[in-house]
Amino acid sequence: MSQTIKLRKGFTINLAGKAEKSIADCPQPETFAIKPTDFPGIDRSKLLVKEGQNVKAGTPLFYDKLLEEVKYVSPVSGEVAAIIRGEKRKVLEVRILADKEIKSESFKTYSVSDLANLSREKAQTVMMESGVWPNIVRRPFGIVADPADSPKSIFISAFDTHPLAPDYDFMFEGQEQYFQAGLDVLSKFTSGQVHVNLNNEAEVSPIFSKPQNVEVNRFSGQHPAGNVGVQIHHIDPVNKGEVVWTVNPYGVIQIGKLFIDGKYDASKIIALTGSEVTAPKYYKTYSGAAINKIIDGTIKSDHVRYISGNVLTGERIPSDGYMGFYDHQLTVIPEGDYHEFVGWMKPTTSKLSYHRALGLFSFLNSAKKEYVLDSNTRGEPRALVQTGVFEDVTPMDILPTYLIKAIMAEDYDEMESLGLLEVVEEDLALCEFIDVSKHDIQAIVRKGIDLLRTA
Repeated sequence: MSQTIKLRKGFTINLAGKAEKSIADCPQPETFAIKPTDFPGIDRSKLLVKEGQNVKAGTPLFYDKLLEEVKYVSPVSGEVAAIIRGEKRKVLEVRILADKEIKSESFKTYSVSDLANLSREKAQTVMMESGVWPNIVRRPFGIVADPADSPKSIFISAFDTHPLAPDYDFMFEGQEQYFQAGLDVLSKFTSGQVHVNLNNEAEVSPIFSKPQNVEVNRFSGQHPAGNVGVQIHHIDPVNKGEVVWTVNPYGVIQIGKLFIDGKYDASKIIALTGSEVTAPKYYKTYSGAAINKIIDGTIKSDHVRYISGNVLTGERIPSDGYMGFYDHQLTVIPEGDYHEFVGWMKPTTSKLSYHRALGLFSFLNSAKKEYVLDSNTRGEPRALVQTGVFEDVTPMDILPTYLIKAIMAEDYDEMESLGLLEVVEEDLALCEFIDVSKHDIQAIVRKGIDLLRTA
């Protein structure tokens, strides 16, 4: 049964630099990279290729030794240009020097049967081999789904409320056929419902307005209303021993393309956003793209921070870095490597703060004004102060302050009883933003998840 849910907790960060709904011209990046570090839970990746080897789009590059059936594949055809390793020879990146021209023969192809007669076993085999399986994320723990699991439900959030988030309706325009095909395939993996969750405060585009054989729910409220973890909590909470799968709309479409066109299609549209971008727009590229061509001539200054993703949950990357597997947004903000003497005490309306005492009068127009924020935390880690505000921005029936303390104390029973099975890093990212104690709360949450997962 479809539901409409109004969330009363949260906080929307209104930043300057939202992307204009137009596709900008840009030379295609020369190199692309797949990073095992993009996939939480991968501890021991095993390479399947060598430097100098030619690959097609969809050729397996590596797999996780704990889940050998699931392959991580090349987004483009070309040559394996470099394999970047870290400590203990851990694989950090597999870089592909892309072919100058993408042709039909550049793709590894798969034979697929009619969707109506497609069995779960056949769909699973093709998805694991082709590279689309990592789009499916498992709750609890927020890791790539185990094919052996039987999820009680599957969730797709069809909108994003993170700062400067790209417009899904614009990015996925005209993909209705693939989106529905992806939903049809996913429905074969659960005996429960496939949920598509929409923004009740916005006009729904054709791609999301009439999905068949799914349950459509509507959410309204401030961020994190678009977080799939919040949506799961209010529709079908994860209890101990249960599994729920989540998939981004892009992943649903990619699955649909596999079973309609018979190939792994890593093409995507990303949004270049942020106050330091001269003309924020959208760009066509492929998963794992190098950002150097995209940012060339589009940035206001050299002293900036590049973030693959959004400012709350994204990953800092260098100017010659690569987009993350799950990211559809490249954010550019001012670098905050400076000291501001008693900056938190100055009366001002130019700084955004959730705390009225610190932001002074900025809270009065925070919902309307677009802010230019940098990466300065304006403080360093200190004792965790209990202010009660974490609960005000977390629209879930959990106690985030006590949960964070339980993780820091490595109290397994308390972590579980306080709701760690229901959250991943992004669900408590706002707590990190408003934390006067300046703790890296998302890293703390991941530490707790890893402790429970490996216990």
